[in-house]
Amino acid sequence: MYNKILVAADNSPIAEQVIEVALTLAKGVNGQLMLVNVLSQNAEDSPISFAPYASSYSIDLIEKFKEDWQQYQKESLQKLENWKQKAKNMNIKAELRQENGNPGPIICRLAKEWEAELIVIGRRGHSMASEIILGSVSSYVIHRSHCSVHIVQS
Repeated sequence: MYNKILVAADNSPIAEQVIEVALTLAKGVNGQLMLVNVLSQNAEDSPISFAPYASSYSIDLIEKFKEDWQQYQKESLQKLENWKQKAKNMNIKAELRQENGNPGPIICRLAKEWEAELIVIGRRGHSMASEIILGSVSSYVIHRSHCSVHIVQS
């Protein structure tokens, strides 16, 4: 069935549900996982969304953004490592990838490169207006992925 399952998990509250679904699917088919987190400055939890911190950006403020981003990367990678260990404890082979950029295209590219047979991704249930303005990663993946997509609804 689906032996290679790419799991797209971010730092949102639904990520734990997404991981649990993927672990259950992988365990049932003796599959393997690729745990993916794509960090974007546009994400709700991004430490460097360009909110009006100041009327201009100084060297100090840019350095603060850099430090905050590095901490964000470190904490996000630790979550992936924890999920990988959880998979290992269940005798599920798992690898992980963390990248920076636009999540939809990166998830689709990684799935294709890894030859995933299924992508498991969450959907937060934003309003239609917010999806039109901000876009939806899950919608992008559904429409552009080369393989099947399993949506975990929040």
